[in-house]
Amino acid sequence: MASASTVLTVINQIGPEIGHILSGLGERIQVVDQSRDVSEPWNTGEADILLTGPSVAWRNAPEAPPADWNPSLRWVQIASAGVDGFPEWLLQGREITTGRGNAARPIAEYVLLALLAQTKRFETFKPSSPDDWVQQASAVKHDAPLGSLAGQALGLAGYGAIGQEIARLAQSFGMTVLVWRRSAWAEGEAVRERVQPVSDLGTLFERSDHLVLALPLTSETNRIVGADVLARAKPGLHLVNVARGKLIDETALLGSLDHGRIAAATLDVTWPEPPSAGHPFYTHPRIRLTPHISWSGPDVLASLGQRITRNFENFLHGRPLEARLDLSRGY
Repeated sequence: MASASTVLTVINQIGPEIGHILSGLGERIQVVDQSRDVSEPWNTGEADILLTGPSVAWRNAPEAPPADWNPSLRWVQIASAGVDGFPEWLLQGREITTGRGNAARPIAEYVLLALLAQTKRFETFKPSSPDDWVQQASAVKHDAPLGSLAGQALGLAGYGAIGQEIARLAQSFGMTVLVWRRSAWAEGEAVRERVQPVSDLGTLFERSDHLVLALPLTSETNRIVGADVLARAKPGLHLVNVARGKLIDETALLGSLDHGRIAAATLDVTWPEPPSAGHPFYTHPRIRLTPHISWSGPDVLASLGQRITRNFENFLHGRPLEARLDLSRGY
């Protein structure tokens, strides 16, 4: 526990909005603002606290702590929910908190947008003339009516804050929500949440019309969506990934899309990011690709700032911090 009179030095690499929020903490902290794209984000001098986020620099950090690393850093707040882009030496020996759940609402809204766009075939309707307008309208009226989310099965791989918010929105559209997660269910939990647990990922693929990956990336989940799982997919499945690109074997996914087993994939994440020039994800007719933007929303940074403020008070008074990293689980 820090003394109430202690002035803590904080390195802020997340952004000026966070710095503005921290100014409300008064003279108890000294904030040093740095660019989120600083070339050596681990060079924190004698700071007590580091506020940082994913960056190319962290991705390319040395395997061992560099000579200018401050091992006495006491607390690191990471803006993202995932910590897979950070070196192990940053995550060990100190308090680590994450942005877990902070962007759950905008990510859930993105997912529902993707589900609706797929079900309503939204992107296929671009009439270019009066005749084209009449032809497309006639096709919908007589041959191929638009679908509905009501009654469809949504599979959730992962049921943290993001999965729970997706489930809540999907249920409001009348969807059945199936969930596969690695942790055990408490008695009556699934019933209260109005979800149906499934025993394994392959079964989730077999039973879902749409399936959302909302898992953390760990050694256990790396490439967890491979050819064997994709082969079990319900024909016509729409796969959505808002988690990490490395969850999916990209070659297997492309093969499944080309053979029609998977009808479509909405990918907000890839590995690497961005995909290399000429990558088939850019032009594949069954892939909807966005540049890792599902997290974005008007209140995300403000919400993170409020959590950091609460955690500063917790840290100062020796109380448990919110959204602590569990190294044993990798998130």
